[in-house]
Amino acid sequence: MASVTAGVIPVHSVADRERSERRTAWLIAMPAIVLTIAFVILPVVAVIFLGFTDFKLGLGKFRFVGFENYAHLLKDRTFQKSLWNTTIYTAIVAPASIVLGLAVALLIESETAARSFFRTAYFLPVASLIVAMATVWQYLFHPTIGPINAMLALVGIPGPNWLGSSATVLYSLSIIGVWQSVGFNMVLFLAGLTAIPRELYAAAEVDGAKSALDRFRLVTWPMLGPTTLFVITISVTNAVKVFDTVKTLTDGGPNHASEVLLFTIYQEGFVYLRVGYASAMTVVFLAILVALMFLQYRLLDRQVHYT
Repeated sequence: MASVTAGVIPVHSVADRERSERRTAWLIAMPAIVLTIAFVILPVVAVIFLGFTDFKLGLGKFRFVGFENYAHLLKDRTFQKSLWNTTIYTAIVAPASIVLGLAVALLIESETAARSFFRTAYFLPVASLIVAMATVWQYLFHPTIGPINAMLALVGIPGPNWLGSSATVLYSLSIIGVWQSVGFNMVLFLAGLTAIPRELYAAAEVDGAKSALDRFRLVTWPMLGPTTLFVITISVTNAVKVFDTVKTLTDGGPNHASEVLLFTIYQEGFVYLRVGYASAMTVVFLAILVALMFLQYRLLDRQVHYT
């Protein structure tokens, strides 16, 4: 009887241990919780609140205007133009950077001698500051001395004013956006390719998948499903959030042809000081991001589970 009693753990000691573990867990998580509240939740709440006011930076008072700012957005041609430009930019940059990132990752994965060199070379644009690279891109796209137009002239094609024409400026910025994004997507795809068991390729070859295309279609692409979902989400989000290239290279011009959503928000809030109206734009911008993320996870995650 004494031995049985000695082996029983008192209930109060188990409860004390659980309370101690919960207290320790809260203490560990508390810095992250505080920072999230201070730098994410509170700013979002403040932006939503200011979106219903006519607050202007520098004025000591403001008034509630309800949905007046949002009603004005529906008639604001500058906002509509920037929204359309953002859509076009995202529709070009996101798919192109995903496809090229996957292609580069497949090429590097098949290379054994200089894999580290090519991986570093393709990742350099991600680590480069666009402010520092602005001079290089301005030179490349220069209408008279730029090497791009010089190469076009060799084949008898007159080169356009890439960054100075309304017809080409958005496509020029899209080229820069793809250049920036391919390296990051390549790294993500390389991680997904490394995680694929080599035995699956051997089994697929035994089952008749002799060509590289067959092995990619039957093994690589289905196994890259979760990675592809993440890459698409990151690529679309980064494309929608474009700002630095526009501000550095074109400042939204010419004639608002390269003005994107974040640049319009910046102009309204920090140039024209209409913080209330800029906050309403920001709420719309956040709503668009949330809607895009929701649609991607609903549609793409379903395909991943299906495959």
